[in-house]
Parts: sequence; C-alpha cells; structure tokens
Amino acid sequence: MINGLFERKIYTVSELTCEIKDILEANFEGIWVTGEISGVRTPMSGHVYFTLKDGGGQLKSVLYRTRLGYLKFQPEDGIEVVAMGTVSVYEPRGEYQLIVEYLEPKGLGALQLAFEQLKKKLAAEGLFDPAHKKPIPAFPKVIGIVTSPTGAAIRDILKIIHRRFANVRILIYPVRVQGETAPKEIAHAIQAFNTLKGVDVLIVGRGGGSLEDLWAFNEEIVARSIYASQIPVISAVGHEIDFTIADLVADLRAPTPSAAAEMVVKNKVELMERLDSLDNRLRTAVRNKLQLTSSRLAETLRGFQDPRQQINERQQRVDDLQHTLILTFQHQLKHYQNQVAYLNRSLIVKNPLEPLQQLLRQINELYRRLAQGHRFHFKTKRSQLEKIFGKLDALSPLAILRRGYALCHKVADLTLIKDADQVQVNEKVIVRLNKGNLTCIVEKKDAEA
Repeated sequence: MINGLFERKIYTVSELTCEIKDILEANFEGIWVTGEISGVRTPMSGHVYFTLKDGGGQLKSVLYRTRLGYLKFQPEDGIEVVAMGTVSVYEPRGEYQLIVEYLEPKGLGALQLAFEQLKKKLAAEGLFDPAHKKPIPAFPKVIGIVTSPTGAAIRDILKIIHRRFANVRILIYPVRVQGETAPKEIAHAIQAFNTLKGVDVLIVGRGGGSLEDLWAFNEEIVARSIYASQIPVISAVGHEIDFTIADLVADLRAPTPSAAAEMVVKNKVELMERLDSLDNRLRTAVRNKLQLTSSRLAETLRGFQDPRQQINERQQRVDDLQHTLILTFQHQLKHYQNQVAYLNRSLIVKNPLEPLQQLLRQINELYRRLAQGHRFHFKTKRSQLEKIFGKLDALSPLAILRRGYALCHKVADLTLIKDADQVQVNEKVIVRLNKGNLTCIVEKKDAEA
C-alpha cells in the first residue's frame, strides 16, 4: 500500500494480450469443438481461415498449411465439423482464435466427404461423360495390367486369362496399391503404358479392402491419368459393392479383378465353337445359293438355243432364198425363151423382112430388159442376202470372239463361267478363242469387277 491506497499494476496492451494468450493456451489446449464452417478463405500463404459457429456464437479458426496436407477433404462453407486444437490470441488484433490441429466432418467420415467432393468436381468437368468413354477391343492381343505384383488380384487375373485364351500377351507394371505413394505410382504406370505401341487395353485395380485401403483409386491424380489415357481402361477395384472414382472415370468398370479378366478376353473354346457354327452356317448358305443359282441357270439355258444351231438355221434360210431366186430366174428365162421360140416360128411362117427386123429389135429389147431385170433382181436379192448375213454376223458369238473376247468353260461339264465365284483357285478351265481353245489353271481370282 502507498499512502493507504492499493498499489496498481498497469499493463500495456501487448503485455495484457500476451498474458491472456498464455492463460488461454494453458487452459484450452487440445480441446474439441464442434460447429459449422463459414467464411472459408485461403490466401497465398496456403493457410485456411474460417469461422466455426452455432446458434449462439462463433469462433475464428485457422488451419495452417502444414496441417492441411493431412486432411482427406477440403473445408467448405456449411460443413458440420469436429475440430481439435488450441485456443490462442492473435496479438496484432487482440482476437482469440482456435488453432486447428485436426479436423473431421461431423457424422460423415472424412474419406467419404472427400470422395463426394472429388466426385462432384470431376463430374462438373465432364470426366464421367459416357461420350468420352472408349470401346473395349473385342480381341486384344496385348493387355497391360497396373496392380500390385504380390496381391491376389494379379494371380486371379493371370489364371483366368490363361484359362480362357492363353495366346494373349500380358504386360505387368508393378505398383503399390495403397499408401501415400500409391496414387503417383498408379498414375505414372498408366502414363508409361501410353508411351508403348501395341497395347490394346489396360486393367487397373486391386483386390478388396476397406475405404482406406482402396483410397489410392479415389485420388484425383489417378482419375485424371485414366481420363487422359489413349488406351481403353478397365477399372477393377475391390469387390462388387466397392465403388471408386476410378470406376466412374474408366471406360469400363469391372466389379472384381476376376471379372475384369473375363471381360477383357473371350473364352477360346466358346469362340471356336461359335466360329465352327458360323462356318457351318456359311457353308450351308453358300451350298444352297449355288444350288439355287445352278437351277436358275439351267432354266435360263433351256430357254435359249445353241448359237451354232441358230447360225445353221439362218444359213438354211439363206439357202432357201437362194434356191427360190434361182428358180424364179429360171422360170422367167424359160418364159422369155418360149416367147423367142414362138416369134421365131412366126417369123419362119411369115418371113417378112420388116416384121423380122421389128421382131429382132423386139428380141434385142427383150434381151436387154431381161438382162437389166436380171441384174436388178440379182442386185436386190444380193442386197437382201448381205443384210441377212450382216444380222447373222452381228448375232453370232463368233463375231464377238473375232473382236478379242473369249468364252470360258469349266472342264468338268463345259459350264459357261460368268462369275469368279464359280471357280476355285487351281481349277482347270477351257478358254475358247476366235481360233482355237486354251486349257488354263486359275492361279488367282478377284470376285469384284
């Protein structure tokens, strides 16, 4: 006491703030607080600043960048969380705040929330769009597998592929499928396969496990590497009830690694049986088609006469016309000869000089007219014959042969060949030319004109 008064202790603002900070940190260290996040902001420092609030109050909070990396989800406005940390004072402003050491969603696990957040983000960017998904090849020759080399998944995949179709070539890129380095290893393996030539399809996955075990396939780096892959990707993660981001981005989701192996290769026995069935059906169809075509060809040929017979008939017609022409000429000549004989007889009986001379003139005129008529008649008939021969020549297949064409027949039954499918390679055929025939062997055929 000084002069009866209590001694006063006067603090500076900084001293009082520092003392309050020490008291708060000593008494409110490692406490748990629940509330709703609001006002989230992340400046360039990387620290996350937000306010925890409930119906009756609010608490400023900060999550330093060094602790942010341990979270599986991103703090967002409106999320109910449980935070663990220490109450302290930010001395420049004299505000108390919660320095958060640990943060988890209230009621919903951090991994599940992170899954939903990434799913929403990637869906908005179109990574799940069916239009982007590539078809899985029906008969891959080279299959790439990204998984752990020691897990049950790779054994199941290899066993099933070998059983179903042992001829397939398999390339394995060994990676860790859980742990901190797993996502980068998986993404790098997918990228490495895309630098190789000849890889037809990729299987990316692992066996079953908890959400934490499968988390590598929920990481954004893996999702983006699958989306960027030029090789079709089959996601085969966990069991049928498990669902990951990789499943949503992949071109095809397999419920299990074993199912992926069954999807990617066909069963060789079933495939061979199917091929045999198709071969039998094809042979039957071809056989029926040939029989039908042969029947139609036979019916068509029955409706046509042999070209040589037509030529012979036309030649016979020409002979008939020529014979008729000769008979007509002979008949006219005989008629004129009879007239001449009659006139001669009349001349002998009458024997007048003038009538004789007149008759001679008439005879000469008749002979002239006869010769002229004969020449005209013969020229007309000859022209008709030439026209007939011209038509015959135009209709004759032999004329086509003289122009360089040929007729091709089968050796066995002399069937006229009109289609390359009528003969087989190494089959003998007869080629008829304008002069002579050739016997040939088919070395190659092209069914398309």
